[in-house]
Amino acid sequence: MMAEQSEDGQEKTEEPTARKLEKAAEEGQVLSSKEMFVFTGIIGMFGLIYILPYFSQILLSYWSMFFDWSDIVNDKKSILDILFYALRFFTLIIFFISIPMFIIVLLTQISVGGINFAPKAIQFKGKKINPVEGFKRMFSQKALAELVKAILKVLLLFGLTALVIYDRLDDMLQLTERELSQAIIVMGQSFPRLLFVLLIGLAIIAAIDYFWQRHIFIQGLRMTKQEIKDEFKQTEGSPEVKAKIRRKQMEASANTAKQAAALDDVKNATAVITNPTHFAVALKYEVGTKGAPTILALGKGPMAKNIIERAENAKITLFRSPLLARALFFTGEIGQEINDKLYTAVAVALAYIYKIDRGEFASEPEINVPLDMQFNEQGELLEGSKNAQ
Repeated sequence: MMAEQSEDGQEKTEEPTARKLEKAAEEGQVLSSKEMFVFTGIIGMFGLIYILPYFSQILLSYWSMFFDWSDIVNDKKSILDILFYALRFFTLIIFFISIPMFIIVLLTQISVGGINFAPKAIQFKGKKINPVEGFKRMFSQKALAELVKAILKVLLLFGLTALVIYDRLDDMLQLTERELSQAIIVMGQSFPRLLFVLLIGLAIIAAIDYFWQRHIFIQGLRMTKQEIKDEFKQTEGSPEVKAKIRRKQMEASANTAKQAAALDDVKNATAVITNPTHFAVALKYEVGTKGAPTILALGKGPMAKNIIERAENAKITLFRSPLLARALFFTGEIGQEINDKLYTAVAVALAYIYKIDRGEFASEPEINVPLDMQFNEQGELLEGSKNAQ
């Protein structure tokens, strides 16, 4: 059998993925077998017939009420009372038969393909009332298979029935010559055997139909290799995106390791600019040397806390400036000079710190950070900074 082709001409040779099966269930496509329902339904009916005699006395007592007209004649009951009893009787019969059969059908579907509630399956689809599509379904491969299956089912059941009757043919031919009691005994012996043989036949048909329906169901959900790749990209992400994510994770891990290693250099810092606790940047600058201040260590959160603790232990001056600390953190790198846009702001801060370290009195200066270097705690430019751009 040739593999089914997709709209783009590719052959559907791949087994459906778990995601494909989930989507099919969402659309109301679940594995089912009519012959399995027939088999379990007949077993259920014969089971009800078997236990029916245990309730025969109650049923007969209700049934007898329908023929008791004495109370109506004596004006003790009306015809409506009799109808009420009849309605209650038949309601009990319906519940007695329908509820067990409903449970049997439910359990059968659970064992075959599972129960699934799919709102999409009850939506109106114009394709279903299209005459052309209807003719295609009537003369499709599936319809032909159903016809062949029905013919084989009839032949099998009739063949099994003929074998049982042939085995008891002598007794059957003599039924008209025997007494009623003897004829009932012969029929009572033959009926269970016939029932057992027919149930075996139905079990064989149900098993064959189950595996055939499963084959058709899986075949209808087969996918092309391209569909497998597309689904993998949708669920797992494209290789390019995954590689980019891994690269960022590796960079973040490397930065964290670099920040941890730089903690030992905090004791050599000239000053530490803080946020006051969320960010911390340790700077080193020697007066009279060429170049800008260098970043010895920087950190956020727990790392910033470690930098501050080490600076306090080493008696390094802490200078609180949230905007400057965030600007240094998001634009600087360990071991590199600070961003040239921050020269003036850092120079003002260091000049104040030098005076404090020498014991001179100085009022805390106002630090002016350029608008395009003003960040929030997530590293995004502040609203005023964005508008200025």
